[in-house]
Amino acid sequence: MASAVEAAGGAPAGDGADGSAPVLLTGLPRQRGGAAAPAADAPPAPTAAPARRPRGGLRPWRLLPTPTGTPFTFGYTLLLVATSLFAENGDPSLVSALLQGSSTDVVHLAQAPLLVLVASALWIAGGLFSGYAVAFLFVLTALERRIGGVRTAAVFFGGHALATLATEMPVGFSVAAGGLPDSSLHRLDYGISFGVMTCIGALAGLLPGWARWPLLAAAGCQAVSGLLAYVDPMTDWGHLLSLVLGVAAWPLLRHWRAQRSGPAALLGDLGHPALRATRAS
Repeated sequence: MASAVEAAGGAPAGDGADGSAPVLLTGLPRQRGGAAAPAADAPPAPTAAPARRPRGGLRPWRLLPTPTGTPFTFGYTLLLVATSLFAENGDPSLVSALLQGSSTDVVHLAQAPLLVLVASALWIAGGLFSGYAVAFLFVLTALERRIGGVRTAAVFFGGHALATLATEMPVGFSVAAGGLPDSSLHRLDYGISFGVMTCIGALAGLLPGWARWPLLAAAGCQAVSGLLAYVDPMTDWGHLLSLVLGVAAWPLLRHWRAQRSGPAALLGDLGHPALRATRAS
């Protein structure tokens, strides 16, 4: 008896009439010679992961402070520019009186330590184009982008205060013991160099090795060369001490960096082996 297909003039199911592809009946899954129908409840096939976007190239503008990215460094820079312009163009007698009043000498530290420590950091010894002014701009920007503005301020002013006290207290003891004249109690001492050197030492601990050690070597040579010149030994000792204070803060700074950016940032700074494959990809 002929099938329904044969009765309709077609070929039998499974064989083409002229040896071509077989005719498949609708509604019958998994027929011989045809592709299996997809299951209705089968999960969708996994899609390929999107291609990783290439990292952006060098962005030189991130080397400079911005109001939103590095508000502490940006605001402090504007303040230093204002005081430096006033020191260059203001009335000389007024400028001299302000600098004397801002000096972190032994007398002022004994009378109003907090006030004079803050006031002394409002001036740049050497002007806007001095080496420490340029270092301030780039070093504090890089440090603030890694640990934040409040912590950068703590590093800067902490180093500024500790190095100042460590260099001025021996002067007071020497005067009391008769080793120095009384005029040493009023030595002019102001500027941002102690805070900048502390931030240089601190920043080095957050950089990869290829940048860390050249930065430390350059800062160390600057401090040692000042000591060898013996022009202002107390200040030069303060520079070296400030650099050491920044290096001593590496564990704390790396902890702050991990809290801010996640553990991967800390491992990356330390050159952890777990991230080498990621860096190479």
